[in-house]
Order: sequence, then C-alpha cells, then structure tokens
Amino acid sequence: MQVWPGEAYPLGATYDGAGTNFAVFTEAADRVELCLLHDDGSETAVELRESDAFVRHAYVPGIMPGQRYGFRVHGPYAPERGLRCNSAKLLLDPYARAISGAVGWGEEVYGYHFDDPGRRNDLDSAPHTMTSVVVNPYFDWGDDRPPRHGYHETVIYEAHVKGLTMSHPGLPEELRGTYAGLAHPVIIEHLTELGVTALEMMPVHQFVNDHRLVDMGLNNYWGYNTIGFFAPHNAYASWGDRGQQVLEFKSAVRALHEAGIEVILDVVYNHTAEGNHLGPTLSFKGIDNPQYYRLTDDPAYYMDTTGTGNSLLMRSPHVLQLIMDSLRYWVTEMHVDGFRFDLAATLARQFHEVDRLSSFFDLVQQDPVVSQVKLIAEPWDVGEGGYQVGNFPPLWTEWNGKYRDTVRDLWRGEPRALAEFASRLTGSSDLYQDDGRRPLASINFVTCHDGFTLHDLVAYNDKHNEANGEENRDGESHNRSWNCGTEGATDDPGVLALRARQTRNFFATLMLSQGVPMISHGDEFARTQQGNNNAYCQDNALSWVRWPDPDADDGTRAADGPEADGGPDAAGGDLLTFVRAMAGLRREHPVFRRRRFFHGRPVEGTHDDLSDIAWFTPEGGEMTQADWDSAPASALTVFLNGNAISEPGTRGERIADDSFLLMFNAAPEPLDFVVPVDHGRQWQIVVDTARPDPVPPGTGAKVEAGERLTLRDRSLTVLQRPA
Repeated sequence: MQVWPGEAYPLGATYDGAGTNFAVFTEAADRVELCLLHDDGSETAVELRESDAFVRHAYVPGIMPGQRYGFRVHGPYAPERGLRCNSAKLLLDPYARAISGAVGWGEEVYGYHFDDPGRRNDLDSAPHTMTSVVVNPYFDWGDDRPPRHGYHETVIYEAHVKGLTMSHPGLPEELRGTYAGLAHPVIIEHLTELGVTALEMMPVHQFVNDHRLVDMGLNNYWGYNTIGFFAPHNAYASWGDRGQQVLEFKSAVRALHEAGIEVILDVVYNHTAEGNHLGPTLSFKGIDNPQYYRLTDDPAYYMDTTGTGNSLLMRSPHVLQLIMDSLRYWVTEMHVDGFRFDLAATLARQFHEVDRLSSFFDLVQQDPVVSQVKLIAEPWDVGEGGYQVGNFPPLWTEWNGKYRDTVRDLWRGEPRALAEFASRLTGSSDLYQDDGRRPLASINFVTCHDGFTLHDLVAYNDKHNEANGEENRDGESHNRSWNCGTEGATDDPGVLALRARQTRNFFATLMLSQGVPMISHGDEFARTQQGNNNAYCQDNALSWVRWPDPDADDGTRAADGPEADGGPDAAGGDLLTFVRAMAGLRREHPVFRRRRFFHGRPVEGTHDDLSDIAWFTPEGGEMTQADWDSAPASALTVFLNGNAISEPGTRGERIADDSFLLMFNAAPEPLDFVVPVDHGRQWQIVVDTARPDPVPPGTGAKVEAGERLTLRDRSLTVLQRPA
C-alpha cells in the first residue's frame, strides 16, 4: 500500500476522486496509527508519520468512499494527569463525515477494568465499537436554494426524525423513522398545510445509546448524546450506513427546501457521549483528553455543567475550531438553514461563569457563513448562574422559557401580574430591547420535546415517568400544568371539553403573540405521552406521533384508539383545523408578527391618532396602574392597531393591516367584556376558543362599539376591524 505525506488540512478524511487524505489533531500522542478496516474483521495499520502543529496526516491512494477506518493513539495513560491514551481502543475520527455500526457495550470499550478502575484496560475495542467512514462529497443539489424566511415569517415545528415518521399510515414501511420519510410528500404536505416554514430536527448528529439505558432495555431516543459532530445519525438512514446516510440527509433537505421549508438542527456542542471518568473511550478521550474536555483541579475528573458527565473545553482553540468547522460544514455541504444550541449557556463558559462575550460568540459573530443562518439558544444549563434568558448577544434568538411559564400560569389560573403576560404577548421587550434586539429574538413556545405534550399539560397535574425505570424521580416536578379536574384519562364530557378549550387557548395565544412561534410535533393532534414528561429513553409508541386515522369522521382519531389512554377526544373538535386556521390568521396579518416593539403611542405619518397598542379592562376602560397590579388578574382586552405599524416593508413601503381586539378570559367563570368605544365602530368575531371548531371566515357575529360580549370561562375571543 502506498502512503504519501498528505496535508494537515482539512481535518478528517477527504476523498478527492483518486484517494483519501487523513488528518487528526492530537498533542498528547507519541504515535498515531490509521486503521483501515475490512469486512472480514481484519485491519491494515498505517502510521501517520507526518505532523504539522500537532496534526498527524497522510494521503492514501485508492481509498474510496465506503471505507471504514479509525485511529489508534499511542501515548501516556495517566488519568491523574488527565491523559487517557490507549492504543487498544479504536477511536472515531472527530471529523468523521459518516459513522458505521453501533457500540456493543462491554468492558472492551472502556479504558479501565470494571473490577479495578485504577488499572488500564488493554482489551481491543475494535470489534465492539463504531467506525468512521470515508464519504463521497459529491451530490447533485440541482437548483437548491435556502428559503431564507425572515424571522417575522417563521413558524417553527420541532420534530424528531423517527418520532414524526414512524407511525404515519401513508409512509412505506421501509421509510418510516428515516430521513427519507421526512422527505416524503405526505409529511411535507402536512407541514405546509400547518403553515410551518422551518423544521427544527431534534439531534441528528451521530449519537450513542447509553450503556445504562441499553442494560435497562431502553434507548437514548432523543439523541442528546453526540459522538460525531459531522456525521448524520446512521440509524435514521433507510438504505445503509457506509455513507448512504449523508446522501439521504441531503436529499431530505433538498425536498424540504423545494417546499419552502427551512431545516434547523438541534445541536449538542456542550458535551459528548464519553461521559465522566467512568465513561467509555470512543474518540476524544483517547485522542487528547485535556485538550477536548474541561477537567477539574484534579485532572482525573471532569467538570460537568450539563448533567451528562462532561463538558467540552470552550477555551481550547481546537474545540472552538471543531465546533466552527462543524457548523460551517452543515451549512455549506449539507445546506441546513440554522441551529438550535442545546444548553447554550455551557458554550459561554470559558472558565466558570457564563460570559456572553466568550470566544465562541466572538467566532460566530465574525464568521461569514455561520453568522448568516438562524442561531437559536437554549439559554440555560445546570451550572451555577446557568439561567440566561435574555442575556445572549444581539445576533442570537432564544427559546423564551419565561414566555412558556407565563402563558402556562395564565391559563391554569395561577395568580400572576398581568404586566408580565403583557410583556410576553408583545415580544418580551424587558428581555430583548435593551441590547438592540427585536421581538423576533423571542422563540415562543408552550411545549417542546422536554416536558409534557400540550395534551398532557391540560390532563395531568403530576409527572408519570415510571416507564423510565427511575421510580418517577427523573423529569421536572414543577410543570405549571393543570389536569382540569381529573388526573389522566377520563370519559367525563365536561373535563374533556375544558381540556380541548385549554388546548385551543394555548395554540391561539401562541399564534397571536409577537415573536416566533414554535409548535412541538404532534401537539396539533393532541398527542399524549400518558403523563411522561421526560420521554428521552422511550423509543416506542409512547413518544412517536400517532397520526390521524384517515377513516375517522373528524380526522382527530389516532389509529390505535388513544381515547383509552388520554389522547384526542370527541369533545376536542377538529384541533388540526383550528391550528391551521390560527397559523393562517397569523400569516395573513402582519400586525401579529411585527419586526419592532410597540411604542404605546400613535405612529407618525399614519394619519391615525390611535396608539399602536392599547390595553383595556373587561369593562372597556383603559388599564390603570392599579389594574396592572391587581392580583389575581386573569382578564384583559388588547387592541392591536393595524394602521400603526412602524416598520416599513422590504421595499420601503408602508405596511397597513386590519386592527384586532384580543379578549382574554382566564377566569374560572364567564365574564362580560365591553367593546371599547373609541377604537372602532364595528367588529367581527374571527376566533372564539369556546367553540369546538374554528369560526368559518366571514361568518363571525358582528359586534358594535360599546356592546357587551359574554366570554365563557377560560376562553379567548378575537375581533377584527377592516383597515
């Protein structure tokens, strides 16, 4: 076999049509072997003799796409000094573009012996671990173009690749649970009819099923356990893991783009699947442990601000390079449109405290590729000072956990000042305005993958996570949920009707709020997890979206009869149609998706002396400070002036819209609302969550100024006045 010197960059395995260049960084190694793996279980070792700035490299002619490989790193095994090199462990390439196989859990993949953790383990891990794969970078993208929806046009749909597609009756069996399933017309049609403009995929970077979960007969279903930051997860590919997963993922992105749907990846750059000092040796730990991980004052142990055993060392230039190279790769080569960063506060930790001006954010800000896509932070981690909602740099948007909590509290009847709800409804200016950001910095959500589904939010007071095998100790205990009078499944028509109304209240509030709405997959079908609020390990029907039975009369029944376990119910009406109608109302009216904060005064040049927003008591009088401070406060009317939108259109034109009155009654009894007398003469009802079905366009009752409307307990009504 010929071996040429090759190049130190790019890192990873780079196929050029005639052979492959291999390059890997390690400062800790004395010697590195490239191991080319064969299907008969044998391997060919090639020593990487060339080294530039601690990057070992070689070019091997004739090595083609599909070739499996790994590295063996010879060097010191001295955990007390943070060094864990062990040539008996076949290591994944940190820059692998594809990964084959799965980890076979046993003592072989660990650097120590189970019965004596202080003794080095020299068992060969090659037959029991995953392998890197050389991939073909060439792909026919055709005329693919990023949709580039502005945030004000964006509706995000958070979904799990397998969970969304596994049970769809219209998908061929072989495509269920795969990237190809996402690209199928039945999935794309559903997303477009729902008004979705961006699909936010839960982790698709190659991840590992934890040893502990596998021993329990469970899986790491969510995938927040990354081991390959450049490789699409191989289990989601329908036709192979020797590079086919890369082609299949690209094909899915291309199909979604053709439908005008952006692709956002949920990425986990805060930790890896190698765990703490008792975790396996799969890649980084054996290549250069102290360069990749944050170690404690005793370097035998790991700093953990993620709750997963380790944290990547964000002040290491090699870690920063890895992350930035990965982000650019997914944008330039895989054509994704943005990222949601899991536990993003950890990325801001250079030493201990959360520093929003850390090196990572500096690099993102100046990067000509990454800075131009959607960047969404989950603005918290489990470390000290880790809750950082509102504190990320101006380029970033954030999952707004305060929006979630406030809206949940309003509709469940928790005493809370109306002023906070008003701020959340109008884009959370208290969080974002002072650093130059706009309402669109707020990613608004009521539910997400983590926690109750929307159905379970209104059906359970307490978590029911017994299936996770931790005696119901895992998962959040304070969910801000309300079961509407009965815990879990019920056939009480009054409880079912109230739950359905509450579900509509949440969807309507989400779509009427300034900011960017995010829907959790399956909530539009009232998906249930039977009260499990931490289904990270439930790779089964409990977590998969149960699609409507096409033969059901109202389109809301799941094929396996979920009424028995607290799923969709007859009293709910056609929830999917309601959600589509609310998304359509938002899409058609720019007053609900403003790009600037409200001023609270008339807007110059509009020939309108009314303020752009006004707040009223149910009696129709403008809110006073005493009204704002009243507790419990559960009812108000909001006037949105469509003739006072201050921001111009894309060509500088003035934007004008209809005006709306939003009437919120979160009280446990019906309330009379008076239509304000000075903000429009005649209105028409366009949304009424007390109805089981949407108000058909143009059929809502006409209402005069000064007229009294009775809103049912826990309901929301929207009135429209033409421009």
